[in-house]
Amino acid sequence: MSNRPEPAAPLDVGAPRCALDHIVVVAPALDTGGAFVREMLGIAPQAGGEHARLGTHNLLLRLGDALYLEVIAIDPSAPPPSRPRWFGLDGLRPDAAPALAAWVARSPHVHASAVACPEPLGDIEPMSRGALEWLITIPADGFVPLDGVGPALIQWQTETHPASRLPDHGLSLTRLELGHPDPERVGRMLASLGLDHGGLLVVAAAATPRLTARIDTPQGPRVLSAG
Repeated sequence: MSNRPEPAAPLDVGAPRCALDHIVVVAPALDTGGAFVREMLGIAPQAGGEHARLGTHNLLLRLGDALYLEVIAIDPSAPPPSRPRWFGLDGLRPDAAPALAAWVARSPHVHASAVACPEPLGDIEPMSRGALEWLITIPADGFVPLDGVGPALIQWQTETHPASRLPDHGLSLTRLELGHPDPERVGRMLASLGLDHGGLLVVAAAATPRLTARIDTPQGPRVLSAG
């Protein structure tokens, strides 16, 4: 099977144009996730906050003016939620290695984007962290859509993007590769969301679903993946 990127599919001009918002590293504990990112990228992510509704907490690292990396883990001090947590965290073993496991696309109209998408991305739910509020799609089972390469859709309810408040350490995401056995299916999904996958997002044929992020750092290019 070829690993060459698939050519970009035409954008669906009838859907709201989405944009890559952030990438997500999951970890069994926040400190191990932060150590993993520091080892891989040379910069330690900073404290974010708690998501009370889902019993999780996070760390953050800026990758651009409106783009960032999130490390997320179950908050051991929070009561368990009444529903599965997001990003497959409930299925993570205590000894699991931290890994790039999800990505989030920003939409100006999340309800319209979710309807336009041929893949079920989950229910749209209100979320908050400190003073931040947003709407986001969360599958009922808590797992990442499309075998692990589908996005969550987010609509921020704030005037400025959270990444603009983070320190700039000279990191930038240059490419997010979405590997899947059916790349045409992934391409149709991106087109339905108005996401151009000829640039920052790249779809590639792969034996198993896999995310790979290529990041420029002051020490040179680095790669984050599922392990």
